[in-house]
Amino acid sequence: MKPPLRVLISKIGLDGHDRGVKLIVRNLRDAGMEVIYTGLWQTPESTIHAAVQEDVDLIGVSLLSAAHLTVMPRVVELRNKAGLSETPVIVGGIIPEQDHQPLYDAGVAGVYNPGTPMKRIIEDVRKFATARRERILQAESTPDLTTHGGLARAITLLAAGRREIAQNATPSAGPLRIGITGAPGVGKSTLIGRIARELRSRGQRVGVIAVDPTSPLTGGSLLGDRLRMTGREPDEGLFVRSLGSAGLAGGLGPDVAAITQLMAAGGYPIVLIETVGAGQGDVEIRDAADEVLLVLMPGAGDAVQFAKAGISEIATGFVVNKTDLPGADQALRELKETLSDDRPVFAVSSLRGEGLGPLCDWIQARQSAGSPQTG
Repeated sequence: MKPPLRVLISKIGLDGHDRGVKLIVRNLRDAGMEVIYTGLWQTPESTIHAAVQEDVDLIGVSLLSAAHLTVMPRVVELRNKAGLSETPVIVGGIIPEQDHQPLYDAGVAGVYNPGTPMKRIIEDVRKFATARRERILQAESTPDLTTHGGLARAITLLAAGRREIAQNATPSAGPLRIGITGAPGVGKSTLIGRIARELRSRGQRVGVIAVDPTSPLTGGSLLGDRLRMTGREPDEGLFVRSLGSAGLAGGLGPDVAAITQLMAAGGYPIVLIETVGAGQGDVEIRDAADEVLLVLMPGAGDAVQFAKAGISEIATGFVVNKTDLPGADQALRELKETLSDDRPVFAVSSLRGEGLGPLCDWIQARQSAGSPQTG
């Protein structure tokens, strides 16, 4: 089975409304595509940076700032400089008819105004993206894992069945794989973004694998985790790759173990793996990670819930996130009283950026000592 087409949708400019673009994102997802949505207030630079890491088959820009004749040529220029000249770029917004041809002349593949039938947008996206996917899969060269583009392409080829790419990757040392799991809504993505930035401030290069659910009906996915993890300024020492779960049980996506090896070979010794929003029985992360952090939040359970077998049992550390909310002290107290061992408990407010120091100290200590688990 071929992996779904991957499409990136970016909202460039200072317009604070994304209702329309979210409708397009959902329709592309329902058409069976993996859609990476990078969120509001993006720049041409952050858009192309994300497109490189995600190795998308099409870049879509939503633009309502009347700056299309300035922004879109810049997007195309950056795309070409990044080595993505084969990746089509389209734009949607309130764009006067007389400006369509100049955009086509600048290298934009499709221009869409409000009122364009959704069916036409989906058909065009599929046509453009499929042509690009077929071209890159025909290439026989081995990607350079030390570049963002090469590492991203290697992950794409791995998903398409090129198993030898991972088998031939030879990192100087195995990565420290930190699994980050927990129920939907506990703030895993924001927490990972905060952890990554703190580790980056300490000089660490960090890879992130962010898994979101795949629709059991259409095979499409909305991959929106990176919008909470990355800023508008590209960071060359942070590599984020979004994955659909492809229907796998347990909260993970395909090839996670192989992707961590590719990231390590590419120069990312710490890899953070975010699971799909997990339930008590979703314990597969234990086999893919050296350490497992279970993220909780105030009001998410009591001492009995914490003591149940399953995901709480396989965690090697706990993070009570959103400690700025009422009930945080009680949650921390009940969790610590329930644990009968020395597994660490960290109190963090991702919103305020509080409590990250001790957590990142622990991660770096695990890296220095080597994890006790082989995974």
